Amino acid sequence: MATVEQALLRKIVIVDDDRGTRERLTTLLEQSGWQVAQAPSGLRLVALLEVEHPDVILLDVAMSWISGFELCRAIKANPNYREIPVVFISGRSAPSDIETGMSCGAADYFVKPIDTQRLLERLRELSPE
Repeated sequence: MATVEQALLRKIVIVDDDRGTRERLTTLLEQSGWQVAQAPSGLRLVALLEVEHPDVILLDVAMSWISGFELCRAIKANPNYREIPVVFISGRSAPSDIETGMSCGAADYFVKPIDTQRLLERLRELSPE
């Protein structure tokens, strides 16, 4: 059973096949008041969506099984999840990648290494307390 404090925390899922990235972002976000779940793949995200129903999804672009772009399109096509903001976190920095990410329905696109202060500000905008 979740405590009242846990129930009030904003939920975020980090989807990235790089464990180090997931761990660094988890530490940052938990210290900033987020309840964090991690998914090493798009397949794991699909399983988490029903259980966690996050307030925001941080999504890498280059992953196995399905690209972040394809996964974002699938999330936005699903009426149960389309309202969840998706924020890309990627090493792919070409303008065409950023344009593709935004055209998939993403709320924002951050290039690694991530400006963590800017990311935290954007997440607060997307999911106010």
